[in-house]
Amino acid sequence: MRNFQFLIILLVFLFSGCATWYQRTAEFQAAVNSGNFEKANKLLDKDKKQATGKNRILYYLNKGYVEFMLGNPTNSNQYFETAENLIDEYHSNVGAEAAALVTNPEARPYRPEDFEVIMINFYKALNYIDLNDMEGALVEVRKINIKLNQLNDKYPDNKNRYQRDAFAHLLMGLIYDATGDYNNAFIAYRNAYEVYQSDYIKNFGVKAPEQLKQDLMRTAYICGFSAELKQYEKEFNTTYTHTPTPADGQLVFFWLNGMGPVKAEWSINFVKQKRGDGAIVFHNESLGLTFPFFFGSGYSDDEKQSIANLQTLRVAFPKYMERPPLYATGTLVSDNHSYPLELAENINEIAFKTLRDRMVREFSNSLLRVAAKKGLEYSARKQNEWLGFAVGIANSLTEKADTRNWQTLPYSISYTRLPLSAGTNNLTLRLNARNGSQHTEQFSIEGGGRKTRFHVFQTMDSRQ
Repeated sequence: MRNFQFLIILLVFLFSGCATWYQRTAEFQAAVNSGNFEKANKLLDKDKKQATGKNRILYYLNKGYVEFMLGNPTNSNQYFETAENLIDEYHSNVGAEAAALVTNPEARPYRPEDFEVIMINFYKALNYIDLNDMEGALVEVRKINIKLNQLNDKYPDNKNRYQRDAFAHLLMGLIYDATGDYNNAFIAYRNAYEVYQSDYIKNFGVKAPEQLKQDLMRTAYICGFSAELKQYEKEFNTTYTHTPTPADGQLVFFWLNGMGPVKAEWSINFVKQKRGDGAIVFHNESLGLTFPFFFGSGYSDDEKQSIANLQTLRVAFPKYMERPPLYATGTLVSDNHSYPLELAENINEIAFKTLRDRMVREFSNSLLRVAAKKGLEYSARKQNEWLGFAVGIANSLTEKADTRNWQTLPYSISYTRLPLSAGTNNLTLRLNARNGSQHTEQFSIEGGGRKTRFHVFQTMDSRQ
């Protein structure tokens, strides 16, 4: 009877931790999705445990985002700076790693996905632009591709497809352009175009925006790079006609559309197969997945025996669940002229590809986790059949994926550039939903002088 009671208590304890991170933070997510950022901020402030525990990086990422949406760039950057410092100082916690080995990866402090690390600098750059600190913004966008190189240098095999960020170069070009540094703007635009052509089209389905091509030719013309201008005219199948910089300034408008994906869990069953070179191969025929496992010198005899005893294997991995945005396209209208918003960054696609690349790299860690738990079960059964049974159930229920992620990122980023008139410019944003309906938003932007203004607008709506 005591054994049965112990089993019931164990099951209740284990099932209580089965909800995904999205489900556990549903109230906060609902406040964000409805645009109620004051409530979202209060919910974060009340969550003292998240602010100091293993999820504190997520706490500071969300605080930075909420302050950004509330129009508090200085506060926002302070929170993002804290998150960035915590990530930079991240060191493996031996106790947490051991706990993760016999439970699940959520026992460890949250380690952001590589693209999430990069998005911190994107938001910080936008905050500096809002503060009219262009040099601070440039520092942040320069960090992006430096960080991507550093992150990928850690992976000897199966590197991320997300190795260079085209939008970071594009944003750098826009900032240099706004300050009148046309030479560096041309270099940044050229780098952005090259990354779109070589990386983004094949990996994320994003082509170089037409506005980027126009800015590339314009800065080449201003800098007197006639050979480069002719090259791009030929490549773009056009003849460039130069127009002077608008006397009353320009607007660069960023549209952050929808919400990025959230993590859920999926389990994959593998069958063990032996190979002639001494490796063990775990194979899933239906998915066409095969992972060879080699016994290196870093494994103990117990670990090797636990892996060798496995015949079938169920491994839990995180997976992304897409939140398709309600709106498919957008156009900004000014003085009866329409300026289409062009896709520049597909964060949703980057997230899916980055997670897939990490899953391939980390399969051996997942295998070792399952093997270690099986070893505990085997040892427990030798001591007591009931204890072994309970450990077996615990192993099954705790073989779960880490479903934490930064869930307030946008689905995608689009942009456009348009000239302003002196005084108040009344602009209309027309958003076209996938079901054929249309939504409009009104904006008033002051023109005057040759200054470039930047404006950011986000729609949180997702298709139901």
